[in-house]
Amino acid sequence: MPATTLDPRTALVLIDLQKGVMAIPTVHPSATVVANAARLATAFRSANLPVVLVNVAFSPDGGDRLRTRTDAPAPSLPHDPEFSELVPELMPQPSDIRITKRQWNAFYGTELELQLRRRGVTGIVLGGISTSIGVDSTARSAYERAYNVTLASDAMTDRDPAAHDCSVTKIFPRLGEVDTTSAILALLKR
Repeated sequence: MPATTLDPRTALVLIDLQKGVMAIPTVHPSATVVANAARLATAFRSANLPVVLVNVAFSPDGGDRLRTRTDAPAPSLPHDPEFSELVPELMPQPSDIRITKRQWNAFYGTELELQLRRRGVTGIVLGGISTSIGVDSTARSAYERAYNVTLASDAMTDRDPAAHDCSVTKIFPRLGEVDTTSAILALLKR
């Protein structure tokens, strides 16, 4: 379903568009995803709406990583400090809200909700990497917190084509509205 409207107080939330994640092979070129995310960020800043840049990072000793039994263990992430740096194409600004998470969901264990609620935000536009993990878990959490969720389908990608398609076509329409960056930008101009 195409996006129909954006709340007057909508924030852009971009997940894990950071140097280390850009090195991971994805279904759609990460450069295109970043370019669309940057277009959204520029437009939200111009409209004086919050831009939230989320990265994932862990302490040098890895003590804050989840250690649970799973059939598909998480990939090993480098301890290089540059891994967590946001890509420069996003042109981070001092006014942007920076959130560092230590798991998939950007709400869990962070101050994301506090930052959004204090700014009167009622809707969020989501994008980032990866569609079926960080974006999906954050979208579910936003939905459970009664935010109006809009998902920028061309500002996200995944390692797994089936997982990406399942999230975009089956899960996201149940959590909010899914549309392209251009369509979301057109709604922002209204």
